[in-house]
Amino acid sequence: MAIKSRNKIEVSYSIAGMTDIVFLLLIFFVLTSTLIAPNALKVQLPQSNSQVAAKPLTTVSITRDIQFYVEKTLVNPSQLEAMLVNRLKYREDPTLAIHIDRSVPVEHLVFVMNIAKRNNFKVIMATSPE
Repeated sequence: MAIKSRNKIEVSYSIAGMTDIVFLLLIFFVLTSTLIAPNALKVQLPQSNSQVAAKPLTTVSITRDIQFYVEKTLVNPSQLEAMLVNRLKYREDPTLAIHIDRSVPVEHLVFVMNIAKRNNFKVIMATSPE
């Protein structure tokens, strides 16, 4: 006499939950990547192959029409040093990134670098990849 059970267990794996998670992660990364704008000013950066691992605490941008910006705030060149000292005075290892349009004369870059040297700020020159 053979006894057989009527309830059979079927082993299956539903991938529906996994696809929901993957799509949610995809939407999250697409949305967050479009919200990140490291430099909202339109500046034609010079090209370079080298990269630096240091993360700047603030940025100075010089546009084609010789306008100085700290982050996104327009600054008079005579007030630039005071603003940078205010932003970086209590920071450990103050680092400054310079975003300068390639058509701007070098004297304006030297002006910002002299401010950084007088105040012992580290300087990173922003470039675009070649």
